[in-house]
Amino acid sequence: MGRPHPGRLYDLCAMAMMGVLLVVSKEALAGLPNFEAVSLLIILFTLSFGARALGAVGVFLGLEGLLYGFGSWWVMYLYVWPLLWGLAMLLGRALPLRLSRGWQWALVSGAYGLAFGTLCSLAYLPVGGVKMAFAWIVSGLPFDAAHGVGNFVLMLVLYYPLHRALESLARLRKHIHT
Repeated sequence: MGRPHPGRLYDLCAMAMMGVLLVVSKEALAGLPNFEAVSLLIILFTLSFGARALGAVGVFLGLEGLLYGFGSWWVMYLYVWPLLWGLAMLLGRALPLRLSRGWQWALVSGAYGLAFGTLCSLAYLPVGGVKMAFAWIVSGLPFDAAHGVGNFVLMLVLYYPLHRALESLARLRKHIHT
């Protein structure tokens, strides 16, 4: 069977640590309504680590469920956060006109925060239909506005320093794989 390749071990540890960092960042800002660093970190992890960032999202989802229970809010998380990872993959790597500036990612993150409640309302369609989903959207507009502004500001302020740090870690990973 042999020893695992150091690059694989690095990847597993990195995904676990990134997932835990997502939980810690969420808890650190829990006192502020809809102000979170999870969007910022998922985008930046994706830009630096690509598909491996989805593993971090999986760790985050599992830990959140264990911490708070596996309720309807958790069902929303099962598609909302992987969707953000997918958008970051698409906008940061797959499209010919890739986004590469902090202000561009601030707009994406802000728009995602603004759309967060609408995305979450999709989980209520099977339960209460369109009326319930619409009520969820309308009642959450002030929080979604705060969420969008918070995401925009965090990304604008922290994009460059965090992106540089994560790119250094990504280079270290490449060094381990050789």
